[in-house]
Amino acid sequence: MSLALTPLTALYGALVRARLALYRSGALAARGAGVPVVSVGNLTAGGTGKTPLVGWVARALAAEGRRVCVLTRGYGRANERKRVVVSDGARLLAEAREGGDEPRLLAEQLLGAASVVSDADRVAAARWAVEVLGSDAFVLDDGFQHLRLARELDVVTLDATDPWGGGRLLPSGRLREPREGLARAGCVVITRADLAADLEHLRAEAARLTGGRAPVLTSRLRTSAVRPLAPAPEPDGHEGCGDDDACAAFCAIGNPRAFFAHLRGDGLEPVHTRAFPDHHAYKQSDLDALSREAAGRGARRLLTTAKDAVKLRGLSFALPCHVVHVEPEIEDEDVLLGLLRQAVARHAGGDSR
Repeated sequence: MSLALTPLTALYGALVRARLALYRSGALAARGAGVPVVSVGNLTAGGTGKTPLVGWVARALAAEGRRVCVLTRGYGRANERKRVVVSDGARLLAEAREGGDEPRLLAEQLLGAASVVSDADRVAAARWAVEVLGSDAFVLDDGFQHLRLARELDVVTLDATDPWGGGRLLPSGRLREPREGLARAGCVVITRADLAADLEHLRAEAARLTGGRAPVLTSRLRTSAVRPLAPAPEPDGHEGCGDDDACAAFCAIGNPRAFFAHLRGDGLEPVHTRAFPDHHAYKQSDLDALSREAAGRGARRLLTTAKDAVKLRGLSFALPCHVVHVEPEIEDEDVLLGLLRQAVARHAGGDSR
């Protein structure tokens, strides 16, 4: 299959390089939002552990007194050309089907701290949010290749379990652009660092690709709670599975193997795992079949991710379903906080609030 895709990969690479060259030369110009913008993105397609970092950055900016808005495309939603306000910061206004699974998850996690808007045209969405929501800082979700919107800082995530997407550009690999694009980064965050095969080598390679101009930080995901799937928030706490309470795990995320490895790192060994396509829209028949498979392997409960949970409410399970909630732990997080403050100060002409 790789050989058949080689011509398409070559064409894709030529188009990507041409587009980047147009922006570098000024023939294509980025448009400002009028307020500070921080992009959190990646080099590869698929899950890199980016969404928890988007939430972390949004909360950090909110803690600085900013009215934060997360701008996202909202992949997998019903109409990706429609602007959907998933949250105005105070209220949840759209479900996952309309706004997207990751935007809905962010909206729930950032309620009271940031609004979330799904729109393919992030420039227009930013200007609307400034005028209507009073936003004075943006976090551009999955924005590294979205060059139309100017930004003060590019934070780029590298998944330690598969940092270079197989080493090939789309569609034969998972790279969205050549690795040399990392030179545009203002900060690199290696996610899932605890699962890295050779963390120091990866850190050194990332530093080389940035030309040594950007700090390279590491992070890991920590389980913050395991809660029953329910529409209302549950008290914090872990309700794990012991040897006498076997679990099965399922998800529809970009890197399912990383989720299953995370569970094993927490001391859980699922007796059955099932990976659905990223952004999969679950049907009752999916869950019925999953429950039969899991029960047949001896499982007494199911585990899934918080991203999946926003799409599962209203569906029924033959086995109890629990949600694994995670949060990022960033080594030297003060470095990233300093970069965020500098980004705000650069836009404000030295007034960092």
